[in-house]
Amino acid sequence: MSTTPKSLAELRDVYGPHLNLAPPGGWDADLEPDKLVKTHCCFCGQQCGIQLKVKDNRVVGFEPWTEFPFNEGKLCPKGVKRYLQGNHPDRLTSALMRTEHGFAEVDWEAAMAHTVNEIERIQTQYGKDAFAVLSGVSLTNEKSYLAGKFARLGLQTKNLDYNGRLCMVSAGVGNKKAFGVDRAANSWADIVGADVIWVTGANVAECAPITTDYIWRARDRGAKLIVVDPRITPLARTADLVLPLKPGSDCALTNGVLHLLHKWDLIDWEFVKAHTTGFEQALEEVKDCTPEWTSGLTGLPVAAIEKAARMWGEAETSFLLHARGIEHQSKGVENVLGCINMVLATGRIGKPNCGYATITGQGNGQGGREHGHKCDQLPGNRDIENPEHRKYICEVWNCTDEELPGKGLTAQEIMNAIHAGEIKGLLSLCFNPLVSLPDTEFTRAALDKLEFYVNLDFFLSETAQHADVVLPAALHEEDEGTTTSAEGRVIRINKAVEPPGDARADWKILVEIAQRLGKEKWFGHFTSPEAIFNELRVASKGGTADYFGITYEKIEKNLGVFWPCPELDHPGTPRLFEGGKFFHPDGKAKFIPTRWRPPMEVVDAEYPIWLTTGRVVFQYLSGTQTRRIGFLVEQCPHPYLEIHPRLAAVHGIEEGDAVEITSRRGSLVLPAKVVKTIRPDTVFIPYHWPGELSANRLTARHLDPLSKIPEYKVSSVRIAKTTKDRFPAELAELQRMAFEARTDQANLPEQVF
Repeated sequence: MSTTPKSLAELRDVYGPHLNLAPPGGWDADLEPDKLVKTHCCFCGQQCGIQLKVKDNRVVGFEPWTEFPFNEGKLCPKGVKRYLQGNHPDRLTSALMRTEHGFAEVDWEAAMAHTVNEIERIQTQYGKDAFAVLSGVSLTNEKSYLAGKFARLGLQTKNLDYNGRLCMVSAGVGNKKAFGVDRAANSWADIVGADVIWVTGANVAECAPITTDYIWRARDRGAKLIVVDPRITPLARTADLVLPLKPGSDCALTNGVLHLLHKWDLIDWEFVKAHTTGFEQALEEVKDCTPEWTSGLTGLPVAAIEKAARMWGEAETSFLLHARGIEHQSKGVENVLGCINMVLATGRIGKPNCGYATITGQGNGQGGREHGHKCDQLPGNRDIENPEHRKYICEVWNCTDEELPGKGLTAQEIMNAIHAGEIKGLLSLCFNPLVSLPDTEFTRAALDKLEFYVNLDFFLSETAQHADVVLPAALHEEDEGTTTSAEGRVIRINKAVEPPGDARADWKILVEIAQRLGKEKWFGHFTSPEAIFNELRVASKGGTADYFGITYEKIEKNLGVFWPCPELDHPGTPRLFEGGKFFHPDGKAKFIPTRWRPPMEVVDAEYPIWLTTGRVVFQYLSGTQTRRIGFLVEQCPHPYLEIHPRLAAVHGIEEGDAVEITSRRGSLVLPAKVVKTIRPDTVFIPYHWPGELSANRLTARHLDPLSKIPEYKVSSVRIAKTTKDRFPAELAELQRMAFEARTDQANLPEQVF
């Protein structure tokens, strides 16, 4: 390159149109913004506080928001660079409609008229339930609530679900069974005072980086750390005890620990007798789960299992955290219940410095699973099949029970029904199932069978490319509302800029469609996010997720409010279950026996290697946003196969070699990343990429029978070294662009970086 590029257009020529290194005006570190907007990160469930710098209706940078109590100004790499996506050239600013020559820009009226006509045609021809809605939990609480009401009263279809079905539902089912409520039991502040911290199935340092700070502060005061994972993740490298168990054997480990807690009389009998039920049945289930039995199933040494049980059992205070590693399984609910049984047996819940929490993965994974865009749920975490719950919501919504559909299909089941020809139309928002659902080619075939598909998004995602109409929606910073963090803290999302072009807030689009369908009486009063939130407050009143006492003003004043908050003068509830009061009618927690069963797919002679998948710190979920931020792409431009040196040697594989990975669903070719931080019988692939780079080409559609979550974390595969000319074209291009980004940095203005 002979000259230094000065403009964003010239930068795109060098790096490709999908790499956005800095927005116009964002290169100058001394740029004086028009305003600073206090809001929250658009990515994971930690919902870190951030101040966005705005200049000429563009987000051009950020400042730390040190006053917000959760992160106190700290951010991960994604949070630091999140502002770059807003000015990306891929941003959708006009409605698109499919033609015989591909997509064409159309005016809003044409796109909406066609959408409404097709909805009416399909529902008239095939029935109301032939049209489905799939939404996402990066939406605000207001949009999540609206999506549920829109599907059930706007379209009057029962077939509504959300991408939280791929995230938190196993935890939700387990929590409700054991505690009667689905929320992290504690704010993260209790982590710092715990003597032992048990982290299982959670790559905290990469997937929830700011949570690492809480654990390290506990470590600074002497806390012991136990990490359970088939990989030695970055956090595990600092642990006192690492338990790299076989994929899919989590429940065997927790059963084995409970067996030892009872054998060694490390049970808090006073707590168990006063505040729980079902303990004798749980003990009966684990009576034969000896250390030797546990070792045989988990692959862990007996001594390590016994050490873990003693560390946990003898602690004065403790905190257990888990995430998708144990939940993304066909027995995810049992894995969650096994963890809860350990916590209840030692009585360390509902007390200072003692607790249990699930680490929410998606931006509003907590609030998004509370207010009604799950197929089995009504606002306030009510049960759609419970007559009393239905009656209350019908009163709030001014509809009859006959007008309110019943329980529908879950996300994967909706895709199965589309594939089978039973569902003919689909509306989706904030969901990229072609990357995030298992068995990618099955999903692709299903999308192509739809008679009509309308997609709401701010980028043309891989899934949106299959749509008939694409409606340009709003980025996080282009709308306002609330979300609920992993801790259960309800917080405010403040609008920083206006949407560009014809892009509109998702809630406005849904309300307009509902009104055009003649459902004005149920949606005409939704003139702002706050108006939606105020109805949500009433709809949640009396439910387990009670937001009635929370207002926008109260959130701003207190930097967030923990639910349940049943009245306006109620301070909120940072720590649940104090005094041993649980949410079941008898006020007690329930031990649920967790009988061991293997995963739906196990290794065999044909597919002898375990495959597990997960996230990396520089990418987020399906990558729709982070794969468009140049710095993040440069750090991790493509997926890879993480493999232990011993397994690599068996197959003659060295670092960077091309490896073909094959499962019963498909295959892909990736470069090898040879590391000692994974079990020798297991390989790992990050899942943020589409097409021929998609890890979900390999994963199965096996579901947990209760939560209906797919078994992403346990598959069986075989591997073989191959030639590098078999690398997918996308991988070679990403490698090239990342290399250019590194080598050309010296030629660019210093302040870009």
